[in-house]
Amino acid sequence: MGLETADNSTSLNHQFFGKEAESTYEWKISEDLRSVAQTELREDDATREAALEQLRNWIHTHPLIKTCRTDSLFLLRFLRTKKFSIPQTQEILERYLTIRQAYPVWFRGLSVDDKVVNDILDSGYLVPLPQRDKNGHKVILSSPGRLDSYKYSATDVIRTHSVVVEVLMDEEESQIKGFVYINDESGLQMSHLSMWSFSELRRITKCIQNSTPMRHKETHFINIPSFANKLIEFVISILSDKLKKRVKFHNSMEELKEHIDPKILPKEYGGVTPISDMIAEFKKMMVKHRDSVQSLDDMNITLAKDSKGIVAALGDLADDEDLDVITGISGSFRKLEVD
Repeated sequence: MGLETADNSTSLNHQFFGKEAESTYEWKISEDLRSVAQTELREDDATREAALEQLRNWIHTHPLIKTCRTDSLFLLRFLRTKKFSIPQTQEILERYLTIRQAYPVWFRGLSVDDKVVNDILDSGYLVPLPQRDKNGHKVILSSPGRLDSYKYSATDVIRTHSVVVEVLMDEEESQIKGFVYINDESGLQMSHLSMWSFSELRRITKCIQNSTPMRHKETHFINIPSFANKLIEFVISILSDKLKKRVKFHNSMEELKEHIDPKILPKEYGGVTPISDMIAEFKKMMVKHRDSVQSLDDMNITLAKDSKGIVAALGDLADDEDLDVITGISGSFRKLEVD
């Protein structure tokens, strides 16, 4: 038997599910992005319309997908990430649904009102910058040293990331242009590293790389203490060759500013706007996406040990014992030790 949640049919929001969600797509972003979408993603009006229809038909007839959002904004996350390749889009969507179902402690029950998530954001640990870089990428600043490593767990951190990216993935400009990450490791302590097991790091890195519909354009590291080198090397070793080439290390803020316009950075990094103001602005955006984030829990896919979906999404993340637990063969996921 696959892992399934209670029947949520009565709570489904028609804005995201069913015929009402499948109304004709309207281009509501800048006209300048049309040429970018066509050049980089092979997207035009005809291609988009045909792809959305084909993907919805596939979802409705999929033997394991019980419920899935079918609104255009959600499906375009996947289509744009895979440049409108239908087979690749189907694969990443199946992977996305699978990891959400298999690892509920990380990906289910997410809420923009979660106190722990909001407290972690208030610490300045994770800051989506209001302004984009010169290429139009959405920039996310992470500062682990700002996190109270004795108060929060790795799961708290992952759930915070999950809420943030779910909100950001609904931005069409970000779907088209992609994301840039700045990791400032100043203030990092051994206690921050001890929050994580190698197994957790491996699994979440694989999940983000293979199952999250985001165009990862660049990752920048600054201020890495020597004791953290091996751990960061381990995480980078998990990445695909393409993403490895997009990782850059900087010895100083001045080096980073050769790649990132300092004007878009927080005031604390030489910019104009304080981190606290940036966080407050992002929280307003979170509130607007409350229903969208909540709707994710209404999605369900049946997980069977020999199903194509779980093998594709989890085959290199979990051993046989883990797969037994995840698919309900040996008990509930709550009994699985992720380390």
